[in-house]
Amino acid sequence: MKDILIEKLGEKDIDKFIEVIRLFEDVFEMKNFSLPETSHLQNLLKKESFFAFVASDNEKVVGGLTVYVLDQYYSVKPLAYIFDLAVDTKYQRQGIGRKLIAAVNNYCHEKGFEEVFVQADKVDDYAIDFYRSTRPTEEEQVVHFYYMLNGDTTSRNHKAQ
Repeated sequence: MKDILIEKLGEKDIDKFIEVIRLFEDVFEMKNFSLPETSHLQNLLKKESFFAFVASDNEKVVGGLTVYVLDQYYSVKPLAYIFDLAVDTKYQRQGIGRKLIAAVNNYCHEKGFEEVFVQADKVDDYAIDFYRSTRPTEEEQVVHFYYMLNGDTTSRNHKAQ
């Protein structure tokens, strides 16, 4: 495999963050996607409740994932929810997704998180097979319900492939 660099983005890494969002747009085939203002994305990178990792090949972002930090009332240790993970189609099946998962798990372990979790749609066999191959501790069968508040389903479209 090529020399792929995995790194956690900092608040000044807005260009890489935008690159990974554009990668999500491409890989998830998001229709009519409109990127939020840069100031919003910069503020997101500054929050302790959010972080992102990217995979780069010669300074080009070829994969990435985003994580929301959830504080608990059952425990003082936070949870990490992987919201999006994607790898450029030309780089898939080369272990990059596994490296991203490993990086997040290592980071969260070092920071004292209780758990890292991710959801995959039942119809997305590739994603389910991928996450199973990363050797999770547990797998649950759940059903998620969504309450769209503004009638705009654009933000959910990338989840339903």
